[in-house]
Amino acid sequence: MSTAVPGTRKKRGEGHTRRDEILWAAKTLFLKEGYEATTIRRIADVVGVSAPALYLYFRDKEAIMLALCDQTFGGLIERMATIEKEGLPPIERLRHCGESYVRFALDNPQEYWLTFLSGNMPKHVKEGGGGHEPGPIDPNEQGAGSAIAFAKLMAMFRDIENAGMPLYYPVETAAELVWMSLHGLVAALISRPEVPSARRDTLIAGMIDLAVRGVVRLS
Repeated sequence: MSTAVPGTRKKRGEGHTRRDEILWAAKTLFLKEGYEATTIRRIADVVGVSAPALYLYFRDKEAIMLALCDQTFGGLIERMATIEKEGLPPIERLRHCGESYVRFALDNPQEYWLTFLSGNMPKHVKEGGGGHEPGPIDPNEQGAGSAIAFAKLMAMFRDIENAGMPLYYPVETAAELVWMSLHGLVAALISRPEVPSARRDTLIAGMIDLAVRGVVRLS
């Protein structure tokens, strides 16, 4: 996030900095005071601008939440893309992506909580992240990060099938089951930061193994 000081007047062409300041302020307030209790005026006050000036960047509070969700999904998508370039066998790529997902969440617990656990993820982002075959995805559309990430996960399962390893479930269901398993582990670990790192490593490896074996016929 931007470390620029909120409230300073921006020169022409520096609107992206103001946008970052708004997102930083909104995230801080959502985490501290709650999404419902935070108003546009409150965010504007923290940034040091008027509410009308804030509306030049975001049409409403949901648009700000969408942008914060996209930041989180953007980090996940970058990790998935990096693993895709490694040329791993499909089943190993799935395992690596699963571990990367958990590690990303534990490295960014506030962002993960705000996106996945606070209950404030916009409805159409939730729908884009699982439960149905996504249609064409515009990567530039706000809120598209969820659909992009889920599409990449489903593609991994198609590659696994094409490699001769049948699935116990349809691709969409297999992808949902693996995500739900890892999401449950993440939620538990975020709520228990006192768990030693060695124990976390064992739980992460075990959950990934359980999830993969539960949806893929490995023999």
